[in-house]
Amino acid sequence: MIKAAPLVAVALLCAPAARAEDPPDVAPASNDGVRWFNAEEVPTFKIEEDGTVDWNTFSGFRRYHAECHVCHGPDGEGSTYAPALKDSAMRMDYYDFVGVVAAGRQKVGAAENQVMPAFGINPNVMCYLDDIYTYLRARGSDAIPRGRPAKKEAKTEAYSAAEAACMEG
Repeated sequence: MIKAAPLVAVALLCAPAARAEDPPDVAPASNDGVRWFNAEEVPTFKIEEDGTVDWNTFSGFRRYHAECHVCHGPDGEGSTYAPALKDSAMRMDYYDFVGVVAAGRQKVGAAENQVMPAFGINPNVMCYLDDIYTYLRARGSDAIPRGRPAKKEAKTEAYSAAEAACMEG
């Protein structure tokens, strides 16, 4: 009995860590006419069996490469200057991700020097932030390879209306 106690303790200590490393839910569960959501109603991607990506993920690829890749590297892979966002999008809670992009982040000290500017007033980022997030999650889960997606869904009228409302806003 005494020999079993350390094994139980090790199992209990390791169990939460194993759950924390479970991959995030990226499975599409619903669509509001503009974008896909997982079961927790967090934006996600949908990729058809033939490799066709949903419009939002394709838009995210375009917007990421217009606004983010200069610091974070092509395809979310990171750089010597900034971390790999494809990994950050898999580890971070969606709302934390949105908060960092909107408000920025600064970690400056003897061991690190990271400064993420705030994009909260930039409509070219904020109007497409869900798209960027879904693209990065698709990359982080290896659902799509590096480079421009070869096939994409058509842009819907509902997406165009939501985009116009945000950009005017």
